[in-house]
Amino acid sequence: MFELRPETDEDWWEVEALYDLCFAPGREALSSYRLRDDVPPVAGLSMVARDPDGILAGAIRFWPVRVGDARVLLLGPVAVHPTRQGEGLGGGLIRESLHLAKDSGWQRVLLVGDAPYYGRFGFTKLEGVQMPPPTNPERVLGLELQPGAWAGLSGLVERAA
Repeated sequence: MFELRPETDEDWWEVEALYDLCFAPGREALSSYRLRDDVPPVAGLSMVARDPDGILAGAIRFWPVRVGDARVLLLGPVAVHPTRQGEGLGGGLIRESLHLAKDSGWQRVLLVGDAPYYGRFGFTKLEGVQMPPPTNPERVLGLELQPGAWAGLSGLVERAA
């Protein structure tokens, strides 16, 4: 059993260490990180999962971005400690945080990831939405939290103002 709760300032460095463990050392060189520079994650949606002993088992973060004039949530990264993978924790973090995002009034979510994995949560390839290069356009996925939220939206993903 895991406790899922919003990430706090006290969690920051422990979450960063988890991301360093789970992803390549150059993860911060990815173009998606330029959208995150000097922008705080969305409070209340960025979450941690701790086991009964309080040990960090997983984390997910969301960032505000824009496509044209539309507010968009950028999901990522999501990570589960290697010793806890295969227990459904990543899926639980994604489902719970998307539920909270919808309840908070967000309309759409964007990520760069594997369609076969994220498709099970309803994400599909976005046409006409471009992440800063170099990003494989086949990996730019979106989810509507409100019907029609991505309809007619296209253009470059930019940092939130």
